[in-house]
Order: sequence, then structure tokens, then C-alpha cells
Amino acid sequence: MNTVILKALIVVTSHSQLGNTGKPTGYYLPEVTHAYYPLVKAGYQVDFASPKGGAAPLDQNSYDLDDKQNRKFVEEKTLDRLKTTLSMSKINPKDYQLIYFAGGHGTMFDFAQDASIAKVTAAIYDQGGVVAAVCHGPAALINVKLANGKYLLDGKKVAGFSNEEEEAAGLTQVMPFLLESKMIERGAKYSKAMLWQNHVVTDGRLVTGQNPASAEDVGLAAVKALKAVKGNK
Repeated sequence: MNTVILKALIVVTSHSQLGNTGKPTGYYLPEVTHAYYPLVKAGYQVDFASPKGGAAPLDQNSYDLDDKQNRKFVEEKTLDRLKTTLSMSKINPKDYQLIYFAGGHGTMFDFAQDASIAKVTAAIYDQGGVVAAVCHGPAALINVKLANGKYLLDGKKVAGFSNEEEEAAGLTQVMPFLLESKMIERGAKYSKAMLWQNHVVTDGRLVTGQNPASAEDVGLAAVKALKAVKGNK
């Protein structure tokens, strides 16, 4: 009997500039590492991708080696794989059962309008896979339309970086849109916790989390969601 190899794709931003501020941005490291290890522990082979491929920009504000998962990720040289990410345009969705979008403010400038992200995400979901995202990562879901012509977010229970958190970060005017507002605009049933508190929402095969504190539980919930799908077959 052949053993099924489970594969997951972690997607990070290619965008390195914070609007017109002249300040750098990128992906948020704990939102990668805290979800990565639950996937690996569950037996997933994990690939890393970004809209442009190649070296993905790390938000240096998130490079905290006091964080155990971050330190392990660096010491195991896994961080080096983020310097050679796959391009989303080259991804075959049939290769993956799960796609996860890490956050960081860079995602707000490239995830939503990336046609390859929308195409791959819709395909993975339509083929019975799990779609997960945390913090600003759900920006990737804004323009995803399924085979039935509906937005993926339409009617789904979701979480994501809140308008209040964006205001607290002082970046409301810098962002091209507010994630909470845009998700609601797409028909999502959005919910949130207090500032910076862990909040994860699972709606079938869609798993979303509000902020960095939610990343590990999003990873765990995504694994659980796919197990539930496989168990029902």
C-alpha cells in the first residue's frame, strides 16, 4: 500500500516597502515558524513560495531569536529556504493539500492583486484542500473566486488583522485597504478578539487567524481541518 505524502505550501510576501513611508517591511517571521512546526510534526512536506519567487523580504522587526520557534528555524537553516522561494506562477496546485498564507504588512501590497495566488488558492480549495491564513495573510483571499463563481470569503466565518489593531500599529493611512473591512465587503462573517489576542476561526476547509499570537493555532487547526476531510471520505 502506497503511503500518501501530504504537502503544504507556505506563502510569504515579495513586497519590501511600507507604502510611501520609505520604511522596510516584509513577512513576519513568527507567522511562518509558528505554523511551520505544527505542519512538520503532522508529517507534511513544506514548500515555501512568494508572488515573485526568489528571496523573500523579512520584516526585521520580527526577527526575535528569544522566540523558541524562530531560533530553531534559524539554527536548522530553514530560514535559508526563504531566500529561494518558489514563484506562485510556477506552482501546480495538484501537488498540495494545504496552502497557508503568513502575514506581515508586505502582504497588503501584493497578495490581493496576484493572479497566481488567486488561481492556485481556488484550485486547492476546489479540489478539497485546506486554505489557511493569519494576520495580514488573509489579504491573499480577497480576490479568490471559486469554480462556482463565488468569492471564497462569501458567507464564510473568518478572522484577520482588525481595524483596531491597524490603528494601534499607526498604519491605517498607510495601508492600501483595511483587511477587516475588505473581508466584510466580500461577504465574510468576520469576528475578532481584543487587541493582539489569539483568535482562530475554522469554517470547514478555511482556517484564519487574527494576528501573530494566532499563528500556531492556525497551523494546528489547518491540520485538524484536513484530517476531518480525509476522515469523511
